[in-house]
Parts: sequence; C-alpha cells; structure tokens
Amino acid sequence: MRRSIVQRAALLLAGAGLAATLPAGTAAAGTAPVTASAAARAEACAAGWGSLPKASTTTDYRPLRDVRTGRHACYDRIVFDVLGPHTGGPIGYHVRYVDALRQDGSGDVIPVGGGAVLEVRVAAPGYDPATGRPTYDGKVKEPLPGVDVSGYRTFRDTRFAGSFEGDTQVGLGVRARLPFRVFQSGDHVVVDVAHDWRGFH
Repeated sequence: MRRSIVQRAALLLAGAGLAATLPAGTAAAGTAPVTASAAARAEACAAGWGSLPKASTTTDYRPLRDVRTGRHACYDRIVFDVLGPHTGGPIGYHVRYVDALRQDGSGDVIPVGGGAVLEVRVAAPGYDPATGRPTYDGKVKEPLPGVDVSGYRTFRDTRFAGSFEGDTQVGLGVRARLPFRVFQSGDHVVVDVAHDWRGFH
C-alpha cells in the first residue's frame, strides 16, 4: 500500500533529524534525499515552522564543541554540537528574531549582515563549566570559525556574541524574516530557516 503524504512527511522529518548529526561536508547534511518527491518534501517542510520565538528551558549545561551549517532542499541549517557523554540529555535554547544583536552582559550591538537577524542562545557555554577550559574557539563580533555561508539561499552572515552565564549567543543573519524551526537531535541543537514562505505555516 502506498504511504500517505503525512507518513512520508514524518519519515522525512526523522531523516532530517538524523542528518543533523553528520558532518556538514557530507551529502546527507548538505542536500535533501534525491528520492523524496516534491510533494513529500513540501509537506515535511510545512510542519512546525513559524517566525515566533521558540524555546526549551530544561538543560544539562554541557560545553559547546562546534557549530556548523548545511544546505537542504527547502531550508538552510545551523547545528550546535555539544560535548558528551552522549546521553541525549536536554539542551536548552532560545531562538528569536531581534531588531539588533545585543551582547549579553555589555549590551553592545554586534552588527550582523542580512535582511533580518535571528538570535540563537544555546545553553552550552564555549568552555567547560568545571574547569573554565575553552571548548569552542569563537571570537566575539567575528564570524563563526570554520563556517562559510556564501552561496546559501537563506543564510547571509554569522556572528559570535560570546558565552555568558552558561549560554552561548550567536547572531544568524538571514535574507528576510523567514519561518524557522528548532529541535534537539541527540547531542545537537538544530535550527532550520526556510528559503521562503511558500508551503510553510
């Protein structure tokens, strides 16, 4: 029996979560499965999106290891990798559109390129809370190390705002105020921003 559109969409969403755990340079992280039909992709991309703030407050406060990006059929993706042990414990986050990226603590404005700015806060500091040893090499006001979003359909810029009181703050410059979703997959927080509003709700 042929699967319904809803069943196929659920499978695609599950696959998107698994792809988030792969290195950004692999085909699965950079592209959508070529076997998925256009209708199924559109249905999968329509679920759980919007431009309102999204948050999860429960967290284990484990250190941030890396931040990476990838391109998909209907969205661009940024992934925050948190250090193990790989328990899959909760990772808190708060993601929202802001008029300007203001650094925690100082309140200084950090310029971010693009038509809109998505502020991403992940409850994973760029250092080991127990020792103070740095675990992520981000520099305040600079683009994220190792991340190049040139050629992306939605992403325009990234800026590291710092780690303050257990949170890492990043500014993501996007083409416009577009729908996005946020979810946790294992030891990763994933933020997807759509290429446009068509088919999203």
